[in-house]
Amino acid sequence: MTQEELLPLIYKKEEGAFTILYDMYSKSLFGVISNLIKDREEAEDVLQDVFVKIWKNIDTYSENKGRFYTWIVNIARNTAIDKLRSKGFNNSQKNLSADNFVHLLEDSSRMTNRIDAIGIQEFVKKLKPKCIKLIDLLFFKGYTQQEASDELEIPLGTVKTQNRNCITDLRNLLQVA
Repeated sequence: MTQEELLPLIYKKEEGAFTILYDMYSKSLFGVISNLIKDREEAEDVLQDVFVKIWKNIDTYSENKGRFYTWIVNIARNTAIDKLRSKGFNNSQKNLSADNFVHLLEDSSRMTNRIDAIGIQEFVKKLKPKCIKLIDLLFFKGYTQQEASDELEIPLGTVKTQNRNCITDLRNLLQVA
């Protein structure tokens, strides 16, 4: 089933459309989420929340404002960032033992694969070095523009302008309008 065939079914809340939606997009959305949230169980919980949000808020999606895929990726990314910033999540992370983090060193190659779960990393690598760093911070690591400004030690306005320019460059590479 194509996205164009699926959207009307989701708008009508047709039975079975949710399953098709999940089957079509769960892997790529999980890649976005797990890039930000390293704990697999937490990432799976966020993925579930994302699909509930998509289903409940489908009426807010407008084809005139952008592609459906972009809309759902933004929901996934924002939900993961919200989870990371939540007080409960931060408190649960404070009490973890070092044993929970050993796998990060052992599985560094798998980590790289998760970052590229939606296949965009190769295109990002073709951008200017400043764009690579900025996109890494803002989109792959979940920094706010203010946090990226602090990290890169450049003014917030410069971050915003460079972000806009870098995304335009990335769109040109991808040949996306």
